Amino acid sequence: MHFKRCCFGVRKSSQQDLAELSSEKDIKLFSYNALRSATDNFHQSNKIGRGGFGTVYKGILKDGTPIAAKVLSAESKQGIKEFLNEINAIANVKHPNLVLLLGCCVQGVNRILVYEYVENSSLDQALIGTNSERARLHWGIRSEICIGTAKGLAYLHEDIEPHIIHRDIKASNILLTENFLPKIGDFGLAKLFPDNVTHISTRVAGTTGYLAPEYAMQGQLTRKADIYSFGVLVLEIISGKSCSKSYLSEDGKVLLERTWELYEEGKLTELVDPSLEDYPEEEVLRYIKVALFCTQAVAGRRPSMPEVLHMLSKPIKLNEKELLPPGIIQDPTTLSKGLEGSRTFVSTSASSIPELSSTTLDTFTEMAPR
Repeated sequence: MHFKRCCFGVRKSSQQDLAELSSEKDIKLFSYNALRSATDNFHQSNKIGRGGFGTVYKGILKDGTPIAAKVLSAESKQGIKEFLNEINAIANVKHPNLVLLLGCCVQGVNRILVYEYVENSSLDQALIGTNSERARLHWGIRSEICIGTAKGLAYLHEDIEPHIIHRDIKASNILLTENFLPKIGDFGLAKLFPDNVTHISTRVAGTTGYLAPEYAMQGQLTRKADIYSFGVLVLEIISGKSCSKSYLSEDGKVLLERTWELYEEGKLTELVDPSLEDYPEEEVLRYIKVALFCTQAVAGRRPSMPEVLHMLSKPIKLNEKELLPPGIIQDPTTLSKGLEGSRTFVSTSASSIPELSSTTLDTFTEMAPR
């Protein structure tokens, strides 16, 4: 594998920072030529994705290792300091359900993150296929994608210090291996969250449809913002529909809004992807209700990720008396321009909803198992 412990064309202090970081975090510093060779000069045929911060290319190193090289765009305004911060945040992240960072390159104006290559593209691509293509995602696979993603988030939120808030959990950031093992990727918006901090006030960033109301409206970021996004993701996995598009063209309702309507009408099975011809109805309905707990309008009424994981993994009876209407962002077009300074609205007034003073697993579940 080709890498260097230094990069050329970087001012001395940043170069020293990179050397210190690579030593402390065991980060490999790849040469630009090695990555250019691996990706066939970043050829269009090797382009496998594009995000807000740059383009991702598939590559093969000289030792045969497949990689995904994320080339940051010059327009991203992500300087050396921010680049180092991002690397510092994800260098400690090692978990089966998280994409592994292999190293980076900072050489001249080039800033490239090198990740493990994940074979099966992203979840959003799997969900937008034809019915026959989506049928490959039988319930067993969809369930494991939900649980695997929950495990990855629980690790970020609880098991490492400082904790990490991903801030951009969505279908296109869930990568799938050849065996459909989910891996959370793209930590470009991630925030470190020390134990002694209750919330972070920050510029709103993320993707329309997945943003928690308190974060979109007030810029108050907690781990519960990721949990809201995860709840929306679960509904997409079950329904095969995108949260950012109207569920039914004639009424213009978004996925979360339509889900709550079906819940109130006792018709949740109508939400299920028609390509799922055979599925355990009781389990699927439990997953939908867990998603509704995750998307409660008030952050304090949402479960933690370990609680979510428990509710998904065990055939338990949920305490639906605690379930209130979800927080739904109205007029998401107001969020389309960089999200900063935008004004958003929640369909259910947060001030009218009581916050759970002390949430435990017992709040969301009942004692008797199903």
